[in-house]
Order: sequence, then structure tokens, then C-alpha cells
Amino acid sequence: MSHHVGSFAAAMAVIVGNGQIKQRLIQAYQDHLLDLENDRLPIPMRQPYADLMHLMNRVTPLKGENPVCASVRKMSPVETERCAQLILDLYGAALRHSDSGQKVLPLVVEEQSPVPPFLVKSG
Repeated sequence: MSHHVGSFAAAMAVIVGNGQIKQRLIQAYQDHLLDLENDRLPIPMRQPYADLMHLMNRVTPLKGENPVCASVRKMSPVETERCAQLILDLYGAALRHSDSGQKVLPLVVEEQSPVPPFLVKSG
């Protein structure tokens, strides 16, 4: 599993956990998504991730507060839901663009033993 898939999976585990949604959103972002480098994500994920980063860092923090906590504190329930949905969408995109999501099949089919004559339906 690539690093970004694991990060989004861990973030989703926090999002769907117990507690208030704003606290879960802060924890999911700070613990699992904050350190992701946008330029290392698959191209289709870069703009949605940049949108999420903007939403999570758009408010100037009060003294002793970080930008993520300040931004989430100021979010409406609709904005909070939008951020959670963005994380879910990014997780889905990460899975789609991951090469570990699909079983590798052999290029050559191994030879199979022929069917015994008594099992072949005749005429």
C-alpha cells in the first residue's frame, strides 16, 4: 500500500470514529494528512488536496492556537461535512490510483491438463 493510501485510510478511520466531528476532523488532518506533499500525490488528487489544505488553514489563529484548530473552530456544520467528504473522496481517489489495489495476474496462462475422454460429452 503506498504511503498516501495508508494516510487517507488512517484519516478515514478517525473521521468515522467516536467524538465530535470537528475534533475528529482536526485529529484526522493533523495526524495523517498534514505532512503529505501535494506534488507527490497522483495528478487528479492534487487540486482536491489543495482545496482541503486551504479549508483547513484559512483562518488566522488566536494566541496559542494553530491554524487548523482555528479554521475548524470557525467552520459551519456544512463546511465541516464538506471537509470530511473531501477526505473520503481523496481516499477513494488514492485507492483508484494505487497499483496495490489490484491483484497482479500472470502474463502466461499455465498449461492445464487435458480433460479425460470419459468426461467429454460425445455427439
